[in-house]
Amino acid sequence: MADDTLTTSLLGRIDDWARPLLTYYDDHTGERTELSGATLGNWAAKTANYLVVELGLAPGDDVVVDLPEHWQSAAILLGAWWAGAHVHVTTEVDVPRVAFTSAAGIDEHPDADELVVASLDPFALGVGDLPPGVTDYASAVRVHGDQYSPPRYSGPALDGAPAADILATASATASADGVSAHSRVLSTREWRTGAGILSNLIAPLSVGASLVWVSPTPDTDLAARAASERADVVLD
Repeated sequence: MADDTLTTSLLGRIDDWARPLLTYYDDHTGERTELSGATLGNWAAKTANYLVVELGLAPGDDVVVDLPEHWQSAAILLGAWWAGAHVHVTTEVDVPRVAFTSAAGIDEHPDADELVVASLDPFALGVGDLPPGVTDYASAVRVHGDQYSPPRYSGPALDGAPAADILATASATASADGVSAHSRVLSTREWRTGAGILSNLIAPLSVGASLVWVSPTPDTDLAARAASERADVVLD
């Protein structure tokens, strides 16, 4: 029997949609972007609608997400899983249905059916002067609806693992890290690899926690940041 998609399960852990779900800091640029559960869910819905309605993505189709840690990356991952995509974070997929990357990674995905570039801009501004056949993520998803009705899907969601296995591992990881429902987690741990996405992005979301992710500089004071963000768990 088919199960809920990974994103359906993760968003189902949210009990206060107005509460911050993901706060992103880039201390190299000074960016701070905070997204409530409702806002991140809307971006994920727009992404899923774009994939399904505009690109014709079907459950089980391969989607490559070749992006660094960023709130747009989180929205893309959640949107892809909501649509039932099998997400990969390497370039070792023969012909991915869709590849999401940054402007610097365009040449790394010559075989993708659809190549989509995320600006990683704090205000979700688009990318200009893209080559023919390459789509700007922000411009493409903005016109799509912010509500989504997901399919039932029990196939692989991330690097071959189905949602049920991912959620079980994520929940165990969160418990080992001392993360529980209503925790506010400040983290510098990577989530651009498959293992990192599972342990450091999915894990806190899987138990209903809020994540503050920081790209630090040598001058970043994590203790002070944790205090200002009222984080009760710090993962460095």
